[in-house]
Amino acid sequence: MGRGRSGLGAAVLALVLLLAGGAAAGCGGRATTHHKPGTTHEQASGSTGTLLTADDGAGHRLRQVPAEGAPEVRVAARPDSEDGWNLQLTVRNFRFTPDSAGGAALPGAGHAHLELDGRKLARLYGPWYHLPAAQVPEGTHTLTVRLYADDHSAWAVAGKPVEDTLRLTAGAQGAPGHNHTPAASQSAPPPGDGPAEPPPHTPADRTVTIAVRAGKVTPAPGRVELKRGERLALHVTSDRADTLHVHGFDKELALPAGQEATLVLTADRTGLFKVETHDSDLVLTQLLVR
Repeated sequence: MGRGRSGLGAAVLALVLLLAGGAAAGCGGRATTHHKPGTTHEQASGSTGTLLTADDGAGHRLRQVPAEGAPEVRVAARPDSEDGWNLQLTVRNFRFTPDSAGGAALPGAGHAHLELDGRKLARLYGPWYHLPAAQVPEGTHTLTVRLYADDHSAWAVAGKPVEDTLRLTAGAQGAPGHNHTPAASQSAPPPGDGPAEPPPHTPADRTVTIAVRAGKVTPAPGRVELKRGERLALHVTSDRADTLHVHGFDKELALPAGQEATLVLTADRTGLFKVETHDSDLVLTQLLVR
């Protein structure tokens, strides 16, 4: 009997240790898609690099890594033929990981922030972004692209964020000016000839209008069915500043408080794709492309 109790006790102890180990692995293992409601974006998790006390100026702590093999980014802007600019990000030692935003910091992975004169316009999960002219006041401005880890800490080298800037000149009513040269301290390669999304006022095959007020989405989130190749115009009005993100298409749109913003995209791939806001973490709709 003594041996039976001893064997049973050892088995129970082994099971407890196994469960504890599994829980610990779960906390720091697989990255989650988004932070939980009520928590902050800044998780500062993961063991990659050194987490500094300094931040990027917006509360995101710097995550310093050695210069050799560190993420790099360059940004270039080309006037769109109908509206604003098409931006291209060229990265090295870095990959965009929209599906693990909010998880632990992994080497060479994450997303980018787009800023105009220090004001955040959007979070980027891909190399292309259409910047509407309406978001750029007349005059000369500084456009900044900065790289972040999945836990929203900013990648840094030698205590400075990994970023690139260029000068952007807008004419009357936000129209692109003639000066699009990068800032003197930066060198940006010209963008390639990749396809650009249609500008907001291009006719669309389907139009969806959504309003966000006091944390509620109207109409209630559902599914928008599209045929592959159709163009969709999303008209979104939010009572607070936020960012819209279309998963699977790597498309984002800044949502100014109280103003309608429009994103036009071509459904060039099949599947089910979620459209949501980043800051308020709300699902706006789902796109079902056949």
